[in-house]
Amino acid sequence: MERPSWDEYFMEVAKLVATRSTCLRRQVGAVIVKDKCILSTGYNGASKGSAHCSEVGCIREKLKIPSGQQLDLCRAVHAEQNALVQAARHGVATEGASIYITVTPCFQCAKMLVNAGIKEVIVNGVYPDDRTQELFKEVGVSLRSI
Repeated sequence: MERPSWDEYFMEVAKLVATRSTCLRRQVGAVIVKDKCILSTGYNGASKGSAHCSEVGCIREKLKIPSGQQLDLCRAVHAEQNALVQAARHGVATEGASIYITVTPCFQCAKMLVNAGIKEVIVNGVYPDDRTQELFKEVGVSLRSI
């Protein structure tokens, strides 16, 4: 029996978390990990208590806005943001942790991850935002793709 590597294991968990997403365009999952223990998870979806895009439709789709543009119109909270908020709600420190995400974080999420003390970002897919890579390089956050 061959066991998955830690990277494979945590990325598979992120992929499973992504299946809870209610976004009509992209399902994203995130898992914050420290010392090989899961601290928090998150997926992209509407704010707690509000209608999901899967129920009311996607405003960005209706307006034909291309991927990666005008993210502020979206009603969904990003997976990375939800993982950070979940950790904060439960008093879990993220300083020095890693995050596994099914796609490269957008620039806004990248800034939040930096300020939350995330030291390593492991992704499985590419998101079209070069600013994220530039920021991580500037501040010393490791970005790996598996």
